[in-house]
Amino acid sequence: MKNVKQIVIAFALLFSANGPMVYAQEQGDYFKIVVIDKETGRGVPLVELKTTNSIRYYTDNNGIIAFYEPGLMEQEVFFHIKSHGYVYHVDWLGYSGTKLKVTKGDSALIEIERTNIAERLYRITGQGLFHHSINVGQPVSIQNPVLNSKVTGQDAGMAIPYRGKLYWFWGDTDRLSYPLGNFAAPGATSEWPDKGGLYPAVGINLNYFVNESGFCKKTLAPGVSGPGPKWISCLMTIKDEKGIERLVVQYRRMKDLAEPFERGLAIFNDKTESFEKLVQFDLGATLLPGGHTFRVSEGGEEYYYFAHLYPNSSFMRVKAKLEQIKEPESYEAFTCLAPGSKYNTSSPMIDRDPDGNLIYAWKVNTSPIGPGREQELISAGLIKPEESWFNLQDINSGALIETFSGSVQWNDFIKRWVMIVQQNIGEVWYAEGDTPVGPWIYARKVVTHQNYTFYLPTQHPYFNHDGGRFIYFEGTYTNSFSGNPDKTPRYNYNQIMYRLDLKDPRLYLPAPVYSLLNREGNHTYMMRDDIDSLNLWGNINGIPFCAVPKNRKLNKLVPVFLDKTGANPRLQTELKVTNEKSDNLLFYGFPSFINNEELISGTWECKADDFTLQMDIMMTENKINITFNEESLLVEKVNFINDTIVLNIKDTFEEIDYIITASILEGKMNGSVLDVRT
Repeated sequence: MKNVKQIVIAFALLFSANGPMVYAQEQGDYFKIVVIDKETGRGVPLVELKTTNSIRYYTDNNGIIAFYEPGLMEQEVFFHIKSHGYVYHVDWLGYSGTKLKVTKGDSALIEIERTNIAERLYRITGQGLFHHSINVGQPVSIQNPVLNSKVTGQDAGMAIPYRGKLYWFWGDTDRLSYPLGNFAAPGATSEWPDKGGLYPAVGINLNYFVNESGFCKKTLAPGVSGPGPKWISCLMTIKDEKGIERLVVQYRRMKDLAEPFERGLAIFNDKTESFEKLVQFDLGATLLPGGHTFRVSEGGEEYYYFAHLYPNSSFMRVKAKLEQIKEPESYEAFTCLAPGSKYNTSSPMIDRDPDGNLIYAWKVNTSPIGPGREQELISAGLIKPEESWFNLQDINSGALIETFSGSVQWNDFIKRWVMIVQQNIGEVWYAEGDTPVGPWIYARKVVTHQNYTFYLPTQHPYFNHDGGRFIYFEGTYTNSFSGNPDKTPRYNYNQIMYRLDLKDPRLYLPAPVYSLLNREGNHTYMMRDDIDSLNLWGNINGIPFCAVPKNRKLNKLVPVFLDKTGANPRLQTELKVTNEKSDNLLFYGFPSFINNEELISGTWECKADDFTLQMDIMMTENKINITFNEESLLVEKVNFINDTIVLNIKDTFEEIDYIITASILEGKMNGSVLDVRT
């Protein structure tokens, strides 16, 4: 008599010969969908395509989806399309999506329009970076495209050049075999792009430090023992007493998300590929390092600056020497409090000179003043709004931006310090400063995530290319803290890389114009480059206004010159200039009146895939009248601000309200449509 195993095998063979049986898919079974950025032609990761019965797919790092669903193949299938910072056209019923004939072995191309200024490039960590590409046989760029060292999710990415490579470290890390993972600073290395590493726009080949099971190991656990997750930050390379480069980090052993059991510094042991405790700090110390680090040369001295950009934190610094970073007394805060004082909500001690001028300076053993505390001081009448150093505001609306985390780096392309900073749960802003600590005045939103968190953004200046024109930053993408219970498959709790093109005119921000006394003792005006070249930082007596730097000319801006013929130099504007390369050109200003009638009046052909609409605009004396060739479309409200037009439209036939938002640039109007069901 046959045993049970033989009977089961025989039954399976009989069933497969006489009836349907499900097999694992092969490459030819899939329908390949490629989603690309309409502007760049590059595949877009993290785009959701959802069927009418709510089957969801997400594009991989190539912007690809390998679609296979029994029962849906060889059918016309409608896909709803959405993605953070990107839009797809909305049809006349308000649906954003497209219908595709889903055929095995075939493919389709979908173009979506980017509304984010920053371009989403790829997911750095986690499983399935190129999951769909592998299924359809598409070439991939990295060595471990589907799983690397059993890592499925990683928090708080950071990296630093060290001993000829890039060293990467993360916070809490998820694994495959159990919900709890690595809570003690896993790490990895990658090669420099010009020494065997990948071009940064393509991806990163991470070589993890692993344990005996093949999972990324705990690099901090051998040196820091005790309960609680162990986090690191403030990556620094310091030469020891023998002149050998060493890698040093701040560590925290946590009770919860806010309060630590222990805090100190740890130093990397290259032989064991792990950190050893260097020094433990007194938790009651006035100044302890935190946030992202960046290196600054000042007065012949090398410093590490710490951008701890939370409401009640600020910038700190310490000399880039091993003995100094070990001593909290060596750290300085950039603050307007009196030297040696602590911040007291009821009676803070403000530092002013005999003339009453507020003194913002580097001070030891003094509490830092961040943007939140500055606003408290303004509300209490202790400092004036114009004395604020962290008055970061939206360039469009003028609204103050409350920062939570970010990083600062020098940029050679614009010759200024660049700050990438987080606001709220998923919004990231771009700002520029004349010095490592600002002043920070205007910012432009470059990334937004709908009801999803993107936190701890950090720049990677060693990836900058084209003279610094292109910059890269990453952050943690997660539903945590957003209130959104939905987790994006594969992407949730992982690092995503973005890129900014600093030649984008939308990033041309006004910068401070300084008033000062020149060498002749006359009152004059200068911007950063001239002050820096002449070393006149000590002569500044105020910032009366902001303007666009002279290396960032845009249409419709007014050139402003410095008339040096009188005893005191004067500002002079000329609308028609014969020699704009004159040394007297100081900056560009905004015109007092823009001829909006000339800018938008006329007939506009509006297209959204196959749907075409004609819009007629008439503008006289700043009054706008808009009509459509579709009689059922009625314009209920029009706003036109900063070259952006917003229309509230009612479709009387379909009983649907629409909101159209479009930006006008170089004679074209580009935007998106949002429907609001009545």
